[in-house]
Amino acid sequence: MLSYYSRRKIQIPLYGLLIVLLIVLAVLAIFNWLAALVGFIVSAVLFFLLIKAEDRIHGEVERYVTTLSYRLKRVGEEALMEMPIGILLYNDDYYIEWANTFLTSYFEEEILAGKSLQELADSLITIIKNEKGDVIELRGRKFDVIIKPKEKLLYLFDVTEQEETARRFLEEQTVLSIIYLDNYDDLTQGMDDQTKSSLNSMVTSILNDWALEHGIFLKRISSERFFAVLNEKILRKLEESKFSILDEVRERTAKQAASLTLSIGVGHGELSLPELGTLAQSSLDLALGRGGDQAALKQLNGKVKFYGGKTNPMEKRTRVRARVISHALRELVVESDKVIVMGHKYPDMDALGASMGIRRVAQMNDREGYIVLDFSEMDTAVKRLMAEAKKNPDLYSRIIAPEEALDLATENTLLVVVDTHKPSLVIDEKLLHKVDKVVVIDHHRRGEEFVKNPLLVYMEPYASSTAELITELLEYQPKVSKLSMLEATALLAGIIVDTKSFSLRTGSRTFDAASYLRARGADTVLVQKFLKEDIDTYIQRSQIIKTVYFYKDGIAIAKGDQNETYDSVLIAQAADTLLAMDGVQASFVIAKREADTVGISARSLGEVNVQVIMEQLQGGGHLSNAATQLKDVTIAEAEDMLKEVITDLYEGGNEE
Repeated sequence: MLSYYSRRKIQIPLYGLLIVLLIVLAVLAIFNWLAALVGFIVSAVLFFLLIKAEDRIHGEVERYVTTLSYRLKRVGEEALMEMPIGILLYNDDYYIEWANTFLTSYFEEEILAGKSLQELADSLITIIKNEKGDVIELRGRKFDVIIKPKEKLLYLFDVTEQEETARRFLEEQTVLSIIYLDNYDDLTQGMDDQTKSSLNSMVTSILNDWALEHGIFLKRISSERFFAVLNEKILRKLEESKFSILDEVRERTAKQAASLTLSIGVGHGELSLPELGTLAQSSLDLALGRGGDQAALKQLNGKVKFYGGKTNPMEKRTRVRARVISHALRELVVESDKVIVMGHKYPDMDALGASMGIRRVAQMNDREGYIVLDFSEMDTAVKRLMAEAKKNPDLYSRIIAPEEALDLATENTLLVVVDTHKPSLVIDEKLLHKVDKVVVIDHHRRGEEFVKNPLLVYMEPYASSTAELITELLEYQPKVSKLSMLEATALLAGIIVDTKSFSLRTGSRTFDAASYLRARGADTVLVQKFLKEDIDTYIQRSQIIKTVYFYKDGIAIAKGDQNETYDSVLIAQAADTLLAMDGVQASFVIAKREADTVGISARSLGEVNVQVIMEQLQGGGHLSNAATQLKDVTIAEAEDMLKEVITDLYEGGNEE
C-alpha cells in the first residue's frame, strides 16, 4: 500500500492538471461551446473521483495511525514490564516506589514497593549519592546500575555472565616465573657426588610436589634455575600463602645441613609472552638484589610486591667480584673529567665515610673528587667529623654544597651515589638528573625505586655497610696515594655505626675491612669521640623509652612528644636501646622529624623482618634495620598505620 505522503505527491500534480484543463475549456468555449460543455462534464466527473480518492486515503491513514499508536503503547507497556532490564523508581528517602516485574522476579517478595534501597544493597544509596553507575551484587547475580538522578530512576542490567567471563579471562591469563637456587653453587662446591645428587633430588622433589599441588608446569632448565608456567588464579593462591615454598625449601634443606634458599621472579599482566619473560627476569634480578630468599612480583603500574626475605642475607660476594667492580670503577673514573660523590639526605657516618673513600679513589686515578654535603642537614657525629676535616684544608675544600656541585658538573662528570639507591633520598635530586654518568654503590636491599640507567651498580646486601664495600674497592686501586688517617677513621666509623660496634650484620669480610683500615691509620679513639653523645640527648632518648609498650609478643613501640622534633640519630639510638632490652625481638620508635614529617626507626634481632614492615610505609632498609618518613601525619596517625601493617603481616600467616 502506498504511504500517505506518497499519495499526496501524486495528487498535487493531478490538481494542477485539472486547473489547466479548465482554463483550456474556457478558451475553447469561445470558439465551440458544445465541445467546451462536453469537456466541462468530463472534468467535473474527474474532480468528483479525485475527492472520493482523497477521502479514502485520509481514512486509511487515520486507521493506520490509530493502530500504530495502540501498538506502540502496547510495546511500551510490554517493554516496561517484561523487558529483561530491571527498572526501579525511588523517592527522596531512598524507598522504592515502583519496580518492574523483571527486577521483582529476583526476589521472593512479589512487591518491592515500600522497601528501603538499603535492604536490596547498601551500595545502591552510595551510587545514587555519587551519581555514578557501578556493578553490584543482588541475590547472587551481578547488575550494572545506571542512574537517572532527575527522574529518581535506576536501570539494572544483568551482567552476571559477562562478569563471569571477564573473571575467567583474568584468572586464566598466563603467568611466567623463574625460580633460582640462591646459594646452590656455594653449597655444592665442596660436596661429593652422592651428597650433591641427594640434595638435587630433594630440591627437585619439593618443587615438583609444590607444582603438582597447585597445577603449575615446572621445568628445570639448569642446575640452579627452574622455569614455571601458571595462571593468575594460581598466582593469587600462592600470594595468599605468602609463597610458603620459600620456607619449605629453606627448612627442609637446613635439616640436611645444607640450607638452600630460593629467589622467585614473576611476570604477570596483560602482556605478550616475550614481555612476560622479560618481566619475570627483571623481578628475579630485583629479588636477588635484595638478598634472595624471596619472591618479587612486578606489576604493570610499576609497583612491586615482595614475599619472604625472612632470613639475613648470607655472605656470598667474593673477592673476585670486588676486584672486577674496582677495575670497572677505575675505568669510569679515568674516562671522566671529575668525580662527584653524593650520599643520602641527613647523611650518617657510613654515607660520609664512603663518600670520602670514593673521593680517594678519584685521587688515586689522578682525578678531582668532590663530596656533596648539605651543611644544614648534619647530625652531631657528622658535625664533629666536619670539625676534624677543617684541619685538613685539602679535604675540606673538596666538600661542597649541592648548588656548587650543580655548577661544577659537566657532560663528562662521573656521579657516584653511595649508601642509597633511591633518587628521592639523595641529597640533591637535580644533580642526579643533570649528570648522565652515574654509579650506584649501596649495601641496602634493593627497592622499587632505583636510579635510572646507571653505568655501574655495586649492591651487596650481604655487606655490613657501604664503607665496607668501598674499603674493599680501595684495595685494588693504584697505590699512587694513600688513605689519610681521617679518611680511614671515617670509613671505620661508618662500619662501626652500621654494625652497632660489630654486633649486627657482621661477617668475616667486615673484620678484614676493619683490619685494613686500622693498618692505614684509622683512630678508634677518634671514632669514639665522633660517636659520643651529650647529656641532653641521653635525657631525650630516655624520655622516649619511658613511653614503651608491647603491641605483640616481642614487639616494642615507643613514641616521642607530639610537640617536639627529634634528630634522626636520636630516634635510631632509642630503637637500638629498646632492642637491647630483655624480651624485645623488634623495636619501633615514632617521633616527629620536622613540622610536617614523622619518622619511624625500626630494629630487630632477625626474627622479625622490619624491612618489609617499613616498605609498607614507603620506607626501607635491612631485615634488622629499617626506617621510614611519613609526610603530613601526626604521631598518633603514624602509630595506627604501623600497627595496621604489623597486624596485617602477622594475621596474614607468614611474614613477607
